[in-house]
Amino acid sequence: MLQALMNILSSCLKPFGQHNSDRVDSVNVNANGNGNNNNSCLVREGKDGLLWFRDLGKYGSGEFSMAVVQANQILEDQSQIESGPFGTFVGVYDGHGGPEAARYVCDHLYRHFQAVAAETQRNVTRDTIERAVQLTEEGFTAHVSELWSTQPNIATVGSCCLIGVIYQQTLFVANIGDSRVVLGKKVGNTGVTAAIQLSKEHNANLEEVRQELRELHPNDPQIVILRHGVWRVKGIIQVISNTEFHCD
Repeated sequence: MLQALMNILSSCLKPFGQHNSDRVDSVNVNANGNGNNNNSCLVREGKDGLLWFRDLGKYGSGEFSMAVVQANQILEDQSQIESGPFGTFVGVYDGHGGPEAARYVCDHLYRHFQAVAAETQRNVTRDTIERAVQLTEEGFTAHVSELWSTQPNIATVGSCCLIGVIYQQTLFVANIGDSRVVLGKKVGNTGVTAAIQLSKEHNANLEEVRQELRELHPNDPQIVILRHGVWRVKGIIQVISNTEFHCD
């Protein structure tokens, strides 16, 4: 079931610009991926201005839908959903300064995750994800070094990184930057769904983050600067690189 769902979702991760006008369509989707039309259902997908969405309705694993909102002229963000022997992998990469960093993470992080998991006989742990992130960061740093002389602006791009992995009934969450994971949990038979935040943002607007930066850089009075009502690291960027893990 999960594999079929991932196959369906893989077709959703497409860029804007493929349609010239806003629209809402009904698409016939096989929910089980077995070619049996008796198990197919109609889903809605569409584009409304800078919003693209697909509503998948009810499936054996629950309800699933996704949406992308384009905030910049060039879409700097990337996302991916993968499924295989290492579980289900979801990545959301919020780029800033340009699309290059988010694209690099999207192209390399899951590959590193697969390779590291394979080295440990397909056993996924916190260390698996942490090592994959480390390898991706090292690779991008080397990539920037190679391009620095001809493309100096490459050093000004970056990306937040939000990872969710479901492996053998365990949910792993890793967060770098100021994206957020929220779990929806049904409250008994009340029909109410409670929102439970599973990650914490690493953003200079938070007092505890500013305090941490000051402690790490005691000789730099300008490590965080309030500019135009917003706290930024060195007056430039809000997010910091700090990996947080949660597993349930």
